[in-house]
Amino acid sequence: MRPNSGLMRREQAQKTSVTFSFCRGHGALNSLFSTRNSQFYGQRTHFREIAPSKKELRFSPETSKHLPMDTISDRITALGLTLPPSPPPGGIYKPFVQVGSLGYLSGHGPYRGESGYIIGKVGRDLDLAAGQEAARQTGLALLRTMKDALGSLDRVARLIKVLGLVNSADDFYQHPQVINGFSQLMADVFGPEHGIAARSAIGTNALPGNMAVEIEVILEVRD
Repeated sequence: MRPNSGLMRREQAQKTSVTFSFCRGHGALNSLFSTRNSQFYGQRTHFREIAPSKKELRFSPETSKHLPMDTISDRITALGLTLPPSPPPGGIYKPFVQVGSLGYLSGHGPYRGESGYIIGKVGRDLDLAAGQEAARQTGLALLRTMKDALGSLDRVARLIKVLGLVNSADDFYQHPQVINGFSQLMADVFGPEHGIAARSAIGTNALPGNMAVEIEVILEVRD
């Protein structure tokens, strides 16, 4: 019996139609999946590119009410810090001058009260750790002056600029690491957002009284 050629052509056409429909459907499904996938990953990429807001990063007395320590004084107490007495003036100058919302602090050294200043050249008389401790002590002396001038350390809105001078040996080059002793203290007391400022760290062959470190600060004052 001869096969019916017309019937075979119709069956072949139906198979082709089914295959074509499947491919069209499969392509549409792939297209839909790809579109949704790209939208999903696009959203993820967009999310990663969004920087946290300033409010989320901000660390200040206003937001610190949610923390165990409510004021800068509380934080200083919790850190076990003791501020030295005000250092005696070493010349004709004011230790603190306020102009508008800016406060300018004269150069301070690592004053310890009755024990005097930490003295010596870093890299010769003092090692790096001792130099960092001198910078930290200088920070405590600066905090004392801030508190005396402003009445409360809560009025310090943020540190703006720091200049650190290191009395160092000629072959000592780790001046930034020395001043880190000061910067870490400020970050601990005021928080990293407000305590870390723009900064310069410079080595010098001598400082007044042979003190190890001298630091001056510009800050913003809160009303």
